[in-house]
Amino acid sequence: MSADQRPFVPVDFDRPSIARVFDALMGGQDNYEADRVALRQILEISPDARTMAKEVRHWLVRTVRYLTDREGIDQFLDLGSGFPSMDNTHQVAQRYNPEAQVVYVDRDPVVQAHGRALLAANDFAHMVAADLTEPAEVIEQLARTHRLDFERPVGLVLCAIVHHLQDLDEARKIVRAYVDALAPGSFVALLHQHNPADGSEAADVATALEKRFNGTGLDTLYRTRDEIESFFEGLDLMEPGLTYPHLWWPDGPRFTPLSPVNFTSLGGVARKP
Repeated sequence: MSADQRPFVPVDFDRPSIARVFDALMGGQDNYEADRVALRQILEISPDARTMAKEVRHWLVRTVRYLTDREGIDQFLDLGSGFPSMDNTHQVAQRYNPEAQVVYVDRDPVVQAHGRALLAANDFAHMVAADLTEPAEVIEQLARTHRLDFERPVGLVLCAIVHHLQDLDEARKIVRAYVDALAPGSFVALLHQHNPADGSEAADVATALEKRFNGTGLDTLYRTRDEIESFFEGLDLMEPGLTYPHLWWPDGPRFTPLSPVNFTSLGGVARKP
């Protein structure tokens, strides 16, 4: 079994998984009862959470399209990717460049198995079993297997994953380690859960969700704007800066109303000088 294929942790069907809960939010079938219980708890607090999950995916589509089509990025590292399903990084990038190289990194064994099966016929997309919190090991493995060329620009994707890293200083160190390994001209696309802490309904939703899942393995920190901006330190944020997902290069007029949950995430794309 290759380094790309080795299982990382055993599957615990009685505990929800971040990747599988998101799959359930998106209406997928790669989830179990524990994940669906967590989904129901999320929907009790935020009935529009399914819509927000789709907003996150739409943000990912637009950012990868921007990086591939406008900036000419032809290799991507998607950390904590979850299931590489419909309109994920490789599909969007390869729509504009059929030979765009995409590497997904995830430690969930169900994600790994699903990803390897889905990507088996794609020579330019790969699922790697690794823990994103060990950046030196991840980077060394990818360089050794020639999956990515770190001498050229890379699109680093951190979509809805950094907020699961509980210690802010440690989270900054992890993100910085990946950024330091990137060549100048690389880009970082990062989306993070956000608490506006302004007494609004969005702040109430963020506080309730963070409290509800504390200690469950689905722990999510809804950080402040300043804390999220700190992950982009030393990078040049592209227009429109760090903003709500639905405001980052929207495709056209909005057809569905916004709800408080739309204001509980911030996303941005930044260039490494």
